[in-house]
Amino acid sequence: MPVRLAESAGFCFGVNNAVNQVYRLLDEGEKVCTLGPIIHNPQVVDKLASRGVTIVDDPADVPADSVLVIRSHGVPQSTYRQVEALGVRCCDATCPFVAKIHKIVDEHSAQGAVVLIAGNPEHPEVLGIRGHCHGEEYCFHDEEELENLLVSHPEWDKTPCIMVAQTTFNKTIWKKCEKIAKKLCTNVKIFDTICRATAKRQEEAISLAQQCDQMVIVGGRESSNTAKLRDVCAAYCPTLWVETADELPRDRFLPGMTVGLTAGASTPADIIKEVHTKMSEIMNNESLEKNYEEMSSEEFAAAIDATLQNPTDDKVRGLVVSIAPNEVQVEVIGRKQTGYIPIDELSNDPSADPHDLVKVGDELLLLIMRTNDQEGTIMLSKKRVDALKGWQIVVDAEAEGAILDGVVTEVIKGGVLVVTNGVRVFVPASHASVGRMEDLSPLKGQNVQLKILEVNQNRRHAVGSIRLVAQAARKEQEAAFWAQAEVGQEYTGAVKSLTSYGAFVDLGGVDGMVHISEMSWSRIKHPSEVMNVGDTVTVYIKALDAEKRKISLGYRKTEDNPWEIFKAQYPVDSIVTAKVVGMTTFGVFAQIIPGIDGLVHISQIANHRVEKPQDELQVGQEITAKITAIDYDRKRISLSIRALLEPEAPAEVEAPAEEAVEAPAEEAVAEEAPVEE
Repeated sequence: MPVRLAESAGFCFGVNNAVNQVYRLLDEGEKVCTLGPIIHNPQVVDKLASRGVTIVDDPADVPADSVLVIRSHGVPQSTYRQVEALGVRCCDATCPFVAKIHKIVDEHSAQGAVVLIAGNPEHPEVLGIRGHCHGEEYCFHDEEELENLLVSHPEWDKTPCIMVAQTTFNKTIWKKCEKIAKKLCTNVKIFDTICRATAKRQEEAISLAQQCDQMVIVGGRESSNTAKLRDVCAAYCPTLWVETADELPRDRFLPGMTVGLTAGASTPADIIKEVHTKMSEIMNNESLEKNYEEMSSEEFAAAIDATLQNPTDDKVRGLVVSIAPNEVQVEVIGRKQTGYIPIDELSNDPSADPHDLVKVGDELLLLIMRTNDQEGTIMLSKKRVDALKGWQIVVDAEAEGAILDGVVTEVIKGGVLVVTNGVRVFVPASHASVGRMEDLSPLKGQNVQLKILEVNQNRRHAVGSIRLVAQAARKEQEAAFWAQAEVGQEYTGAVKSLTSYGAFVDLGGVDGMVHISEMSWSRIKHPSEVMNVGDTVTVYIKALDAEKRKISLGYRKTEDNPWEIFKAQYPVDSIVTAKVVGMTTFGVFAQIIPGIDGLVHISQIANHRVEKPQDELQVGQEITAKITAIDYDRKRISLSIRALLEPEAPAEVEAPAEEAVEAPAEEAVAEEAPVEE
């Protein structure tokens, strides 16, 4: 009995993420409650219950010492408000595709749009979507219900309308609904929100059903997407829906039959494996040679498919003959078929350039994923072979405490994914960096070192820490720094943070502080006027406190000291052009060079008596003056405009002749003398 397993059978991203979040919290020692069953699979729910996970129907029922996990179906906006009001610790595992629908209906209904939702109005996901609508919203199961809705509301032709779908809605029915909506409501805006994984799963199921004599669907009875798989397959061949291998009837599988096998998004790989094994036993099918206990659901599906089509040899060697943007072509050694490796089967790093991974002429060990005897081609995978080898390296690293090299390939909710030796390792946000990072996106693409904190052999799940490795390296750098640090040493480092009183600079293992007064020779109000976080700066040690582990840094350079520049260029009696920058009752201050001001006393502003400096000068005005005195100790400079001016002739005053004759000669001279400084 040939058994054909759908490639995408099993956990989807949203479900996998939700279940992993629960396991992560449990592994961290948290008590966990889920708002409703985490997924519609009783076996998984029972397994989690055995580890103490409880199910609550209301956030108010969550104990104070527990974390509430919101499942992938999502919840209404009112639930988020309730959680916040109660102060409940919460882990939101809403599927990103569901969250996208929430955003769409929230934005459009807030602007007055009517919302039409394709789906089961009582399903948790649809209840969540409805809970993000602000106005009119309606649900429909199929094209007939939609048509009745549109016909009974002709006024919607003049009202903004949008149409969305439950992520697991039947793709075939959705296409029919789209046509009806466009025909009866010309202004409706349609958003195809059926999950891509769901659509692909249904398409694969239909394709299998068309080629098989019998279909077997594996999944929980409450699972909406599993029900959809049953429905789409039943249109083409007899279809059986089971939750576990124990429900398989022996009389349904006859010799010579071709049977298709797929599973809902909430069905774990181990249950799919059990069903397949039981089917093989029923038909006396040959046992599988490969140990799938340590494989992920995706690897399990691909390997099963390849093994069944090539039961004697699922691995081959291939010689790379060409590299294209979307695939690598190989010559399969010992076979007549042409082999190709799709780009997503080449590496776990989606951003990797295939030319960096393989070269023409390379010989590779590959896993057969699918054969097409009619076309004479074989689809192969390199990443799955690498993953099987790399997994053992990861397991050994956890046992030995070894440090692994990797690359951050994805930033996901709650942390990042690091690929090491072909294996994806989850690094929680709290372990992604030495300091707390609100935004982890800068880490993407970085080469990192990490330690493996834990591995789960059954789930092929590994958790790692970048922070622990970085902290250990930082301690070594810190010890090395204090062993040789001296006042006056110069360092180049990165600015880590700014405060109102200075900047902290990473010197490599230790941080030092540049006080705001040491940043510039001129007065500044905030450190950001001189440097920003991330800048590379050169500093020197001004003071060390080894006991308190404090380092004071200097940033200003002696050669940049404006007094040194002034001293070299402006001796006494120099003529300078300066700008008036301030006024007082006794004179004005004028800037000679940035950071150096001189005083023009009121008596030196003009060659006549001045009552107020404002009568002669204004701020911003340029003047020409003579340096008459410099006091370097007190940092004072005296300027004179008057010294550069011609003396004014005294004003002529008419007086009686006899008085002029009688005036003493010395008194006349005194009157002509300039005002004493």
